Order: sequence, then C-alpha cells, then structure tokens
Amino acid sequence: MTDPALIDELKTLVEPGKVLTDADSLNTYGKDWTKQYAPAPSAIVFPKTIEQVQAIVRWANERKIALVPSGGRTGLSAAAVAANGEVVVSFDYMNQILEFNEMDRTAVCQPGVVTAQLQQFAEDKGLYYPVDFASAGSSQIGGNIGTNAGGIKVIRYGMTRNWVAGLKVVTGKGDLLELNRDLIKNATGYDLRQLFIGAEGTLGFVVEATMRLERQPTNLTALVLGTPDFDSIMPVLHAFQDKLDLTAFEFFSDKALAKVLGRGDVPAPFETSCPFYALLEFEATTDERADQALATFEHCVEQGWVLDGVMSQSEQQLQNLWKLREYISETISHWTPYKNDISVTIAKVPAFLKEIDAIVGEHYPDFEIVWFGHIGDGNLHLNILKPDAMDKDEFFGKCATVNKWVFETVQKYNGSISAEHGVGMTKRDYLEYSRSPVEIEYMKAVKAAFDPNGIMNPGKIFAV
Repeated sequence: MTDPALIDELKTLVEPGKVLTDADSLNTYGKDWTKQYAPAPSAIVFPKTIEQVQAIVRWANERKIALVPSGGRTGLSAAAVAANGEVVVSFDYMNQILEFNEMDRTAVCQPGVVTAQLQQFAEDKGLYYPVDFASAGSSQIGGNIGTNAGGIKVIRYGMTRNWVAGLKVVTGKGDLLELNRDLIKNATGYDLRQLFIGAEGTLGFVVEATMRLERQPTNLTALVLGTPDFDSIMPVLHAFQDKLDLTAFEFFSDKALAKVLGRGDVPAPFETSCPFYALLEFEATTDERADQALATFEHCVEQGWVLDGVMSQSEQQLQNLWKLREYISETISHWTPYKNDISVTIAKVPAFLKEIDAIVGEHYPDFEIVWFGHIGDGNLHLNILKPDAMDKDEFFGKCATVNKWVFETVQKYNGSISAEHGVGMTKRDYLEYSRSPVEIEYMKAVKAAFDPNGIMNPGKIFAV
C-alpha cells in the first residue's frame, strides 16, 4: 500500500500521530526476533481503543489491505513480520490492566500489557502469574495468546491457554466477540476462545483478555545437576517427580553452559565439567521437602545418573542458577543461530534427540550444535550456530536442508514442528509434518469463516 490517500484515510481512524511511515519505524515494527525475512510494511498504526481496532479492520476489508499484529516482537517464527507491504497494527498503547477480581483471581488486560507487568501486578496482589520465559520483560499478553506461549513452568502450570478465562476479539470481519465471559464452567457449545489462542492473529485480533492468577509459590528452590550423558536426565526427572511436585525441569548442554559462562555474568554452578545439565525447581515448603530433594539427589548420584550438583540456599543463588538457563538464547544470538523448537512425548525424548544430533553431525560436522529446552514437557530447542566465516544466506540455505531431515524425524515420532513458538512463516511450509492434509483443510475453512477476505496476518501458519 503506497497510495498517500490510503495513508490519510488510515490516519482518520486513530488519534493524531498514531500512524507512522518513516523508515526507522517501518523497520522496527515490521519484524520480530527472526532473521530470515526483511521487514517491508507500508505503515504502522497504533490504536488505543477497541473501537479503533474495529475501524481499522473494517477499513482494511473495504480496501483489501492486509494487517499484521505487533506486540513485543519477541517471536521466533516470523508471525509478526510484515514483509509484503502490510499495515502493522501495534498494540503498544493498549497496555493497561483494567480490572482485578480478587474473588475470581483474575486480571482484565489489554493486549499490550507486558508479561512481566502482569507478573508484577499479580505479585503486588499476593498472587502469581506463572507463564514465564526469557522474553517476559518485553513480550505482550496479546502475543502470548496469539502463539499460546509456553516457557519454563509448563510442567506444573501448563501453557498460556490454561490461564485465559475470557477474551474479547475483533474478527477479520470487524465484529467484536466476547468469548467465555470469564467462566470456569461453560457448556454452551463451541469454545471459540480456544480457536483464537495460538491462531497468531490469522482469525482476528485479541483486544482484551481476562487472565487467571494463582497463589504465590512458597520458597522456590532450584537444583542444577550435572549428568554423564543425556540418557541419565530422564531417570533423574522420574526420580524427582516421584518425590516432589516440580515447578520446572530444564536441561542444557555443556556447549550452552560454556557460552553463558563465557560472558562472565554468572559463576559456574560447580567445578565438575559434565556433558549435560538439568535444572529443576520445587517449592521447599518444609524442611522435610528440602531433605527429600537432597535424599533424591544422593540417590541419583549413587545410581550414576548425576556427577555433581548444587541446591540454592538463597533467593540470589536461585536467580543465579536460573540465569545459567535463561541467558542461553541471548548469549548465542551473537552467532545468528538457526533455531528449531520441536517436541515429542517425554518418553521419546532421548531417542529423538540422538537421531537429530546424528543427522546434523553427519551432514554438517563443522557446525556447532547447542541443545537446551524444557525437558519436563518434551520440548527441545535445537540451535545450530553460524560459523563466523560463513555468509548468512549460505548458512540458512544449508539449514533449510536440515529442516527436512529434522521434521521427517519429528513426524516419525508423532511430534510437533513447533512446540511453543508458533508456525508463522518459518514453519509454514513444514506444517504437513505435524498436521494431516485433512486437518489443514479444516483449519483453512475456520480461517475463511472468521476472515473471508484474507486480510488478517496472511501467509502465516499456511499459505492462502
């Protein structure tokens, strides 16, 4: 859309100064954290009300202009990339927590509320919002809902989907729907709310969300354990789950730890070098629970599953242990990593990881592979680091070949090509490895019902 008259029309739908077309804004708001696609939007519009969102969508329908939603732009699947002249709809100015219901333990949020903002709000109320990940300080609730964000606490608390009590959405037609009305029990037919969670803005835009909150955890305590091989991590998980209700169980490789320690921000957890590490967290509500964790650790050492370990004794030590895991993505970003977010059922993880590791090692022995992930829920993050001397386009071209082999293995194990980052454009052409052709046709039919003119984030999830 390059017609100045259309830009002038768009400006009448929002407050003065809330449509930007300068090069810096187009570049900033036209992309997310992915590196594969160059941003090329035609304009950025900043609505402040639901009515303005409806007006923008109805105008886009009349003019057959594509819209791309923009939140914190921390996504890793290019779901928020505007690469084809679309108008980006940013929710930065719809960023308020509108209401708190103490009895129901819910908070009504606009889509631009930052995840950490909701977490802090809950803490101030003596409650807890448990969906958490490294980008919580900049990601937004609308984007979390659009991608059904997961993170580090899924083993205990589930995905974003589990915490959405109700939604207000503007569909691709410009209609406003109020979904589920914050009810716990509601048996009145199709739950359309669930269709919009994980839809990546392809059916419509989330304009308000009622989020459930939880009691605050008590005395969270973490252990970092070093293991002699990856196979040992799974019996460690089983041993601790048998004794404790874990709030997290993460893993990372020695290469991942080396990258984090190389920055010098946090100390090594212990002196012993190990091929793999597990980080687990639980509520040490009593001395007996802490003693049970130590006894389980000793059992794992006796079995040869653990070589060394440490348990946090303070809030500061807890934070430092978590930094070993949470700083990985930021640290390796220097190497322009090819990232894959994949999952299988927990029991299949060891065999699955071995196959993927062997595939990449055989075909690209010079590539450095960094593994980490949410092992307690079967979610693995495969990161292949670009050699310094290799051109970015050449590197991503080689990784595209890896994709096919990786996703064939995912299909073999009945897994998912995207565990928590969404499909967007980076996984769009591989959707058939996780969804059958019949499923995809039904998904397209749902898309057509809510967005008949195909203006809502087109080209994401599948080509239309």
